[in-house]
Amino acid sequence: MPRHSGSRYNARALTKANHQTSATRLSARQLGGVLLPVTTPFHDHGGLDLDGLRANIARWNDTGITGYVILGSTGERSHLDEGEYLEVIEAARAEVAHDRLRFIAGAGQQSTRGTINEIRRVAEAVPVDAVLVITPHFYRSAITQEALIEHYQRVADQSPVPVILYSMPALTGIKIDPATVARLSAHENIIGIKDSSADVEGLRQTVNLAGEDFAVLTGNGTVLHEALRAGARAGILAVGCVAPALCIAICNAVEAGDSELAARLQSRLTPLAEAVTIRFGIGGLKAALEMRGYVGGAVRAPLRSPDDKALEEIRRCLEEADHVIGIAKGITTRPV
Repeated sequence: MPRHSGSRYNARALTKANHQTSATRLSARQLGGVLLPVTTPFHDHGGLDLDGLRANIARWNDTGITGYVILGSTGERSHLDEGEYLEVIEAARAEVAHDRLRFIAGAGQQSTRGTINEIRRVAEAVPVDAVLVITPHFYRSAITQEALIEHYQRVADQSPVPVILYSMPALTGIKIDPATVARLSAHENIIGIKDSSADVEGLRQTVNLAGEDFAVLTGNGTVLHEALRAGARAGILAVGCVAPALCIAICNAVEAGDSELAARLQSRLTPLAEAVTIRFGIGGLKAALEMRGYVGGAVRAPLRSPDDKALEEIRRCLEEADHVIGIAKGITTRPV
């Protein structure tokens, strides 16, 4: 896709694209494989490194992934102001091959009104296939399952692009229950959910209750194999940013019915996923990206970069992930 001129895409030219017809709108059945919730590189002084972001995406485009999530939780959305939010999404959009890779933007404010307005702004700025909408969580005791249903229904009513629910209880303290997902799946503009918990049984229940025309996606690389066997269509995986070939190989093994191989591959992915998400967080993931030759960059305070001991462990996990890829017979992967 050609780069835009100036700081904004031409809004008039995009009006038709953003009011998608039924023939062009992203559907649940079009979500599969491995999507990357990419990091946002920052310079040491704290400013955005958009050149680094573009360079990373240009390289990821050729790894066999199926799409991107820009400015989900891995992208440090909560550390960006509104102007930076649009700058990052615009820069990323310019590097993505729109015809073959899904482009999903993270969204979600603490109010329903704020969430709707944010989605409208991003959909007016760039072509997006869908929005991944995090649960509101600040007034936690008030965010009941009924409140979530009302919130997402109103958001989906007003969104010009399809909505994907985002349940991330480890960060928000709010979980979207399977029965709630089932009710929301009836809305024609809600096409899926990213479940970032490690609750495979809950994911299985969600798959069974929501039906075939709704995409359940796992956001937890530590349980990718189990989630796929439970019915997840795809993974939106932070660990995929540094190990796309391994994540894709697990998906291929499950699809081929080779559970033994998938489990073996998963045994090497899990320590890496834990290291770059749970244990050392976004700072750990950015350090791993640097080790891979990508642009990791700094994190914004109060997040911290890993110490030397953590760096050694991350490097070891990357090496073990590379080793298991070498013994995965019968699966074609591209080098990372």
